[in-house]
Amino acid sequence: MIYVLKQPATAEQVAQMLEVHGTFIKLGVDIQRGMLAGGGEFHADCESALIEAGSQKVDIWGADWLPKEQAVRFGALINIRPKLNRSMEIQDPAIREQVERIIRRVFQQP
Repeated sequence: MIYVLKQPATAEQVAQMLEVHGTFIKLGVDIQRGMLAGGGEFHADCESALIEAGSQKVDIWGADWLPKEQAVRFGALINIRPKLNRSMEIQDPAIREQVERIIRRVFQQP
């Protein structure tokens, strides 16, 4: 199940998003709109959900949320952009910070 979220995720939403991979959730994060999509089999599934919700591809970055560790991983195939990011890992520290801030706002328990 893929959810598009701007507000904190419920425990039920997190549980449903974890059904695909078990220990982590693949995400697409729109840094312009401050929202994310999570729960797909691939980061590209989340990217597609965000585009359907009105996001622009250039604003979407892939990452993973590991709830048990409360950690973010910044690697995804959708992050490879020849002129902007030549790696699966998000290279720009400012973009990484934006992605992490949005993910933690949606997933981290207070």
